[in-house]
Amino acid sequence: MGRIVTLGEIMLRLSTPGYERFMQAESFDVCYGGGEANVAVSLAGFGHEASFVTKLPANEIGDAAVSALRRYGVDTSDIVRGGDRVGIYFLETGASVRPSKVVYDRAHSAIAEAVPSDFDFEKIFEGAAWFHFTGITPAISDNAAEVTKAALIAAKKKGLTVSCDLNFRKKLWSSEKAQKVMTDLMQYVDVCIGNEEDAEKVLGFKPAGTDVTKGDLALAGYEDIFKRMKERFGFRYVVSSLRESISASDNNWSAAIYDGNEFYHSRTYKLHIVDRVGGGDSFAAGLICGLMDGKSGKEALEFAVAASALKHTIPGDFNCVTRNEVLALAGGDGSGRVQR
Repeated sequence: MGRIVTLGEIMLRLSTPGYERFMQAESFDVCYGGGEANVAVSLAGFGHEASFVTKLPANEIGDAAVSALRRYGVDTSDIVRGGDRVGIYFLETGASVRPSKVVYDRAHSAIAEAVPSDFDFEKIFEGAAWFHFTGITPAISDNAAEVTKAALIAAKKKGLTVSCDLNFRKKLWSSEKAQKVMTDLMQYVDVCIGNEEDAEKVLGFKPAGTDVTKGDLALAGYEDIFKRMKERFGFRYVVSSLRESISASDNNWSAAIYDGNEFYHSRTYKLHIVDRVGGGDSFAAGLICGLMDGKSGKEALEFAVAASALKHTIPGDFNCVTRNEVLALAGGDGSGRVQR
């Protein structure tokens, strides 16, 4: 099948217990996560050979982050050790009409200060078939953007399929800078993944008639921008998760894909959310898994939506589900009945 390589930042996540606010918390729940790391964990769980590439300090916290990945079967052999710190993010989980909140403490992390010469991408991509990154990594720092571009150039020289989850983060950079950097990187991308905000803020495409805060989705608007994005950048697939936010606790969740010939909208799941962080990453991983398995775009999309629907029920960044569990849900078994 070929190895899948992801590049990005893994962070220490500190979450308030239950639904406590930051001002209430006297302790934090600890786990590790980050966009591309979450994708690698999901793919390893589905039985694919997945490698995660980053830079982490050579200390016990860096060791703990590496161990968190190894626990789930991710290849960490190409992680570079060095730098001063692991990035941190604080999470306050919302409920009902109160949204979740994230506070970053990731400035000057090891990967933010890494340079292209830290990584031997020629070696890293040997025997690989797919490379995945997100818009978060080049947003971390100018250095990280240079590392990302160096990886993309090397990946295309090796003939890898490249996917990108646009993942706009307004706390990391402006829309203007995102468009300047990411538009240049799109020349290397085969599979473009995002949502309505990503398409607008990162690439300048806004679907008409859509307002997710009101629960309004106009699929015709998505089809239009998918066609325009493919025409401009030559993507093989344009894909979007579709989240209708009823509240912080309840969402409708589906997705759409365009392959240059057909626009397809998946089934919709009604979700009661335990933890939505990592939902998009689990979607990207499911899509990559499906396409790597040789599924059609439609089949891969249904697998991805089911995988990410399950992730919303699991605490932490990582999607700890099996391929069979995803297939069962995609096949229509969403009853949630106790299995004995």
